[in-house]
Parts: sequence; structure tokens; C-alpha cells
Amino acid sequence: MKQFLELVPIVLFFAVYKMDGTHIEFGPIDYQFDGIYTATAVLMLATLAQVGIARLTTGKLEKRQLWLLIAVLVFGGATILLRNELFIQWKPTIFNWAMGLVFLGSQFIGEKNLIARTLGSQLQVPYNIWTRLNYIWSGYFFIVGALNLYIAYQYSEDFWVSYKLYSSLGFTIALSLVTVAILAPHLKEEDVGNNG
Repeated sequence: MKQFLELVPIVLFFAVYKMDGTHIEFGPIDYQFDGIYTATAVLMLATLAQVGIARLTTGKLEKRQLWLLIAVLVFGGATILLRNELFIQWKPTIFNWAMGLVFLGSQFIGEKNLIARTLGSQLQVPYNIWTRLNYIWSGYFFIVGALNLYIAYQYSEDFWVSYKLYSSLGFTIALSLVTVAILAPHLKEEDVGNNG
């Protein structure tokens, strides 16, 4: 559920981008939507709000959420200040590749890899399953990052924005289904009962 809530800023980014050229007047507000630049500003604000809400509701902030916020603010800020959409287009790739390296590195550093540390306290499965999942998640981040760059450089900005929304949703669902499919045969009834 958390992964799908994290898609809200991307949905807003997409919606605002599609309002390019729209002019609004409301009291002292007189603004014309400016394509990817307005959408990027909304993405930054929405991500900041999302992280703030997560911190208030859970009482903690995951490192991944913090790094995502920093990446959005840095690359989004560069896009707006320098009026260059390539910064925000590179953000998903750099973030995903960094996540891929973290997952891959965790396989060789410490007693447990990142997947086992994240989900191992909730589910009891053989460690080789955590290893398989950790490699799958790492590969997922590298592939998604590479696809983002391919789309950004081979297609129009409008296509990239649509791709960003639909691929985020599609890839999240696909990774969730693969994870469940790998874990399901190893779950005992008491695990399901304790975590349901």
C-alpha cells in the first residue's frame, strides 16, 4: 500500500503537466501553467508533503524516503532554476541506479541483505529466498533506471511524462506480484495469520 501512496506525487506531476498553457485567475493569483516546470514544482511540493505526512503518521522516516526527497528537490530545483528538463528526467535513473547499488551491495555487506532486513522480521523464509529476491529487486532498479533514460532520449517529453506515470504503476505492480509469487510457497499459515 505504501508503494502505491508514493505514486501520488507522480500522478500530480502528470496531471499538472497535462495542464500546460492553462491560465488561471483567482483573486490575486494570475498564473499560466508552464509544462514540465510547473509540474516539477508540484512534484517537489507533493513529495515534501508526502514525506512530512509519513513522518507524522509513523513517527519515523525511512532512509529511502529521505533520499527520494533529496533527489526530487535537487534535480527538480536544477530543472526549474536552469530551465532544463534533463535534470528531472535523469532523477529517476540516478535514484533507481543508486537503489540498485544499495540492494546489490547489501548482498555482500553485513549478515543480512536489505530485503531480509526489511521483511525478515515479518516473514520467516529460507535465506536463499531473500538472496533471490534481493538480486531481483537490484536488477529491477537497474533496468527501470536504464529504461527511463532510453525513453527520455528517444521519445518526446510528453511521451516521457506519460511513460513515467504508467511505468511507475506497472513496474510497482509487477515487482509486487513477483515478490509475492516467490514468497507465497514459503509462507506458513501462522505467518499469514500473524501478519494479516
